[in-house]
Amino acid sequence: MIGPQGEADMHADRWTPLHRTIEGWMEALALAHHASTWARQTTKITGNEVDALALESFEPVQEVEGLTDTWWRGSDSLVAVYAGEAESLSAPRCRTALIYSGLDEWGLYGGVPDGRNENGL
Repeated sequence: MIGPQGEADMHADRWTPLHRTIEGWMEALALAHHASTWARQTTKITGNEVDALALESFEPVQEVEGLTDTWWRGSDSLVAVYAGEAESLSAPRCRTALIYSGLDEWGLYGGVPDGRNENGL
């Protein structure tokens, strides 16, 4: 759903914003496809294990404009944390993280070296 401020939202038990904009949601979808294509390994964790992720050395992927669903970029991996659906359904056990590892420079950035598009955004 589209929220009152243009957010990409989910409405189930309650209204939950996933991404700040529809464009951010589209970026997240494109990044999921890209990461799944180029990663050497994908690991899925759920529930309370998501809280144990050590993301201190990762940077947020700004392009996805994540609110409850976020992406993180590390030295050789991308991590997608999906918490919006779990929040909307009041079901923390449904939180999921996908860790795409074994990525090279192309896998991490898709040909955009500093994570910005050609317009500097």
